[in-house]
Amino acid sequence: MQQLLRPIYDFLHCETPDSWISAAKQPENLTMLLTDHMICELKAAQTAMWLIRKYAVDKDSSDALLAWLKPYEDFIYRKNGSIDDLANKNRLSKNIVPKSNSPYGQDLIDKMVLLIKEELHHFYQVLEIMENRGIAYDNISAGRYAKGLIRHVKTYEPDTLIDKLICGAYIEARSCERFAKLAPHMDDELNKFYVSLLRSEARHYQDYLTLAEEIAGHDITERVAFFGKIEAELISSPDVDFKFHSGCPA
Repeated sequence: MQQLLRPIYDFLHCETPDSWISAAKQPENLTMLLTDHMICELKAAQTAMWLIRKYAVDKDSSDALLAWLKPYEDFIYRKNGSIDDLANKNRLSKNIVPKSNSPYGQDLIDKMVLLIKEELHHFYQVLEIMENRGIAYDNISAGRYAKGLIRHVKTYEPDTLIDKLICGAYIEARSCERFAKLAPHMDDELNKFYVSLLRSEARHYQDYLTLAEEIAGHDITERVAFFGKIEAELISSPDVDFKFHSGCPA
């Protein structure tokens, strides 16, 4: 695990504060922690899907991707369906084809489709844990974390895409770091679950960063460091709203 996490700690500009860990391991915060984690898995899938739909695939492929995500979005945003309805939904109805004029080729599609599949599987796993514990899903407000990163994204291409990929790398890396921090303080089931997520989350951050570097075609170290400082500030500053990616509890 330490070998897996070493690049994560080198990439992030700060570790999760002890005060967040103290709050996260309190039994009264478990419902919020699991609920927000589940929603974060869906948002990660949505982000990856948005990237390939906007930049890389033809209309038929775009429609197939939307249909793939729809049952999960119906469950979260419209409260339609149940865990049984989602049991066999994590599959694409067709091959995803690049659009002819896209400069972003198969590598973007392949990495993001695999990421979506894994994030939706994690979504289902969290929902299953909640169901088994009698924790009903309820709507919660969004935290400040992702918005705090995205508001600094440039508004012209290809910098918009590059910045969003860098943000994706930080979100995935922080998720991986938090799973590792949380695991020792959780019960046996959650401990094993969080440890099981580390490898895929670590690869997700690397995939995002690799794509950003490939698309930029030049050194992006300065831009990566820029977002690293913003991310660290969001994680280490006081935050009145406890969430999976929130800062120090105020």
